[in-house]
Amino acid sequence: MIPNLSMPVRPKRKPCVGRNVGLRNQTMVGLSALQVKNAKPGRHSDGHGLYLVVREGGSRSWVLRVQANGKRQDFGIGSAKSVSLATARAKAWEMRTRLEAGEEVRPKPPTPNAVATIPSFAEATRACHTAIKSGWRNKQHRETWLTSLEIHVFPHFGESPVDQVTSLMVRDALHPIWLKIPETARRILQRIGTVLDFAHIQGWCEHEAALRSVRKGLPRQPPDDNHFAAMPYEQLPAFAAKLAKPPHSAGRDALLFVILNASRCGEVRHATWPEFDLEKALWTIPAARMKMRKAHVVPLAPASMEILKRRWPLRHSDTGYAFSSHGKRPLADMTLLKLVRTHSGQKFTTHGFRSTFTDWAAETTDHPKEVVDKALAHQLADRVEAAYRRTDFLERRRQLMLDWAEFVGKSLERRQ
Repeated sequence: MIPNLSMPVRPKRKPCVGRNVGLRNQTMVGLSALQVKNAKPGRHSDGHGLYLVVREGGSRSWVLRVQANGKRQDFGIGSAKSVSLATARAKAWEMRTRLEAGEEVRPKPPTPNAVATIPSFAEATRACHTAIKSGWRNKQHRETWLTSLEIHVFPHFGESPVDQVTSLMVRDALHPIWLKIPETARRILQRIGTVLDFAHIQGWCEHEAALRSVRKGLPRQPPDDNHFAAMPYEQLPAFAAKLAKPPHSAGRDALLFVILNASRCGEVRHATWPEFDLEKALWTIPAARMKMRKAHVVPLAPASMEILKRRWPLRHSDTGYAFSSHGKRPLADMTLLKLVRTHSGQKFTTHGFRSTFTDWAAETTDHPKEVVDKALAHQLADRVEAAYRRTDFLERRRQLMLDWAEFVGKSLERRQ
């Protein structure tokens, strides 16, 4: 008999907002990206001393307010147009760490006859990366952030002094990739802005970065209509039958598990055995791995349980990854995407199966939308409604997932 592998979920700490607390007690709460975009003039708190300051003219900037040297002080972090919410939080975290360690954050005025040493853009980039990467949970993002600049930007102006980088230089560097790899190009533009803002904070650049004109000098990017291309639900049973055929593999099992539970790809790839209660048929995904940072309990249909029971004897440890071919690290995202493309013959995406699930529920069932949204771990847009809706619809979601699994597997028996 398979043991009960449930793991208790630690109770959440109440976030400490507006207090000068240490980094260990910080919790990412406060503003959302949409609130940053739509904020009206005034000072808007994100918590832990970080504020979005919106002026009457429309300009938006980030300010960190802390107690330093016995008095309240404000430290500029950069323009909200070039510094994202996540980057602002990471910069604030880094500045608070240095302040708590007694370091000087504001650049010291140059001494008479002193020659200022301005680093190159490449040197400033590496210094910026070192300063802010500790605020990122995604290890892969830490690596790709710097690598993308090394590959696509450094050959153009990496050796130029950071205070001499112009919007024209940035435009010329991005032009070759702007239409070829549009999403990556947009991210690189944002990262260049982060480096230049960091250089301004360090006193290497006299003025804040002004990269708004860069896009005007580049061709308009076509909309990416296939970013989350979804398989029509009518085609899903036949596709699932192909995945379920022997020989089984970690990748095929993981992809089928993603489909059966309408889960995000990363939630399944990083799933570990202690998250599963195989006696109660429940999967508890920790808050740290959820997009909304809230633990999510998934009721498992028999088809999902069969996959786990098949993988249990193949495990490398009782605490390791449930879907792993070697036990040392989770499956790569591209592994599942390749399976989707190979078995479907079309450019569908792994994330698109969540849309497939939504379309099936809306068009062929009577399950309420709020139950479907809860199964997808979506956050209610109305915060007031979300505050009063305490139920997680567990039993109603169990029936929903049973119906979904029955639909997905309706052609398995005659095809196997």
